Amino acid sequence: MIKLICFYAVCCYKHMVAFYMNLLMNVRFTIYGQRKGVRKMAITDFLEKNAKLYPSEISLVEINPANQPDHTVTWREYNLIETSPTEKYRREMTWKEFDIKANRFANLLLTRGIKKGDKVAILLMNCLEWLPIYFGILKTGALAVPMNYRYTAEEIKYCIELAEADTLIFGPEFIGRVEQVFDHLHGVKTFFYVGENRPTFADSYDKLVSYCSSTAPAVELKDDDDAAIYFSSGTTGFPKAILHSHSALISSCITEQNHHSQSREDVFLCIPPLYHTGAKMHWFGSLLSGSRAVILRGVKPEWVMQAVSEEKATIVWLLVPWVQDILDAIDRGDIKLKDYRIEQWRLMHIGAQPVPPSLIRRWKQVFENHQYDTNYGLSESIGPGCVHLGVENIHKVGSIGKAGYLWETAIVKENGEFVAPGEVGELIVKGPGVMKCYYNNPKATEEILKDGWLYTGDVARTDEDGFIYLVDRKKDVIISGGENIYPVQIEDFLRAHDSIKDVAVIGLPDERLGEISAAIIELKKGAACTEEEINEFCKELPRYKRPRKIIFAEVPRNPTGKIEKPKLREMYCGKRLVEAQTTK
Repeated sequence: MIKLICFYAVCCYKHMVAFYMNLLMNVRFTIYGQRKGVRKMAITDFLEKNAKLYPSEISLVEINPANQPDHTVTWREYNLIETSPTEKYRREMTWKEFDIKANRFANLLLTRGIKKGDKVAILLMNCLEWLPIYFGILKTGALAVPMNYRYTAEEIKYCIELAEADTLIFGPEFIGRVEQVFDHLHGVKTFFYVGENRPTFADSYDKLVSYCSSTAPAVELKDDDDAAIYFSSGTTGFPKAILHSHSALISSCITEQNHHSQSREDVFLCIPPLYHTGAKMHWFGSLLSGSRAVILRGVKPEWVMQAVSEEKATIVWLLVPWVQDILDAIDRGDIKLKDYRIEQWRLMHIGAQPVPPSLIRRWKQVFENHQYDTNYGLSESIGPGCVHLGVENIHKVGSIGKAGYLWETAIVKENGEFVAPGEVGELIVKGPGVMKCYYNNPKATEEILKDGWLYTGDVARTDEDGFIYLVDRKKDVIISGGENIYPVQIEDFLRAHDSIKDVAVIGLPDERLGEISAAIIELKKGAACTEEEINEFCKELPRYKRPRKIIFAEVPRNPTGKIEKPKLREMYCGKRLVEAQTTK
């Protein structure tokens, strides 16, 4: 009995410490919001706090991380998450080791002349090194520039030049693509390589960091300092560079922890790529609470369930296709829940794309004790959280929720006036996570930032209780399985086909992926072409960019020559696109 009482007391103490640490952080951030510039704080302070308080406790675990994809498959065939090797592989890292690795990389960068305000690009698959590298960059006062691992060589070059990156750190999957543009990356002074079989033009990260000091560099960081550049894209298909400060990153930590109540005992299973703001910002809840996270490289249902079971995961962020795959595997009998330890799994949340209510109802029939949540956000709003459903509001499934913690929302007409409840308009958000600007692009910045409000480009309405529902999208972008696809890129590619006169790419609702890209192709007079020929031609595109549906028809254009995509969507979709995804 005495042992039981003591154990209970220790648990209560741990929860109490976590509660008051988080409360302190919240208070400090609130004070900052009221008295900007008084406090000097950076996102790296949270890491250093955890290293001091929990030095020997595990911070990160990586499962199946080996960079050994199937060599019969080119990088163009990569899915959103790279497949894992069949051989099981696991590594882990304590909070103290995490901080030391970040310090070593920071000091390595400083020896190479990196200084405050410089930019360091990250081109890595998910791995145990990713986050220490990210924080090492931040500790120097430089800006971290995460890059999509499915970028082509030309896109890599474009983004590095757009962000004015001084340094590039990359892994084995990218050697070929970096080699293609190496001679043209004139602004990059240093290349670091993570892994074996180092190319001759790059320095070894693994070797060099071992010689560097483990002491934090003496660089003063403030919350209003620039911290990171992420990439988004507009209708042109070429990325825009989104500039965020340390205060935006800090706010993401606090918002995430407030929404999902991460405690020291939680284990977060992270599957999406870390270059996404979504994956990293959800992990920020673990950073604030000092709790463990598991990086799983692979999305097969059995891998997810095994990771939840063996690592005792309590929080799992899934995309719509993965949820469907897990449920289908259970229905087929491929997964038997009795084979897994899942009673500790308390929260499943979905983001990155509209969520069909029918899917959540189906999930709750199987996992009836799970809390469910969804978040909405953009890279321009430091990722998920500016709108938040809340675990207590599952009866509102289909809605993206209300304004997140520390955020404001509104729905406005074309002239900027607020709409009445129930009326449709553009969703705008305001909060501490709004980007500073599109880097070196004042015109684009002015179009999306007005009086502190971020114009999302999403069309929405509210119900009688104030919950927000997405109904359509103003931006010419397709969100398929959580990944942005930009029609202009595909259209430009297809127009190179000898038989094609004109082409328009639109999104159509899809039960699994949310949306799929459909190409409406108008052939030249007298030309003949089949769907099979188009599909073969598109194999030069990365797989996620290839049209899933081919429609041979006339492409309507208005008198100014612009493709009439609203007309095409009405013809082939029948109603507002996002509404079609969230009303079943």
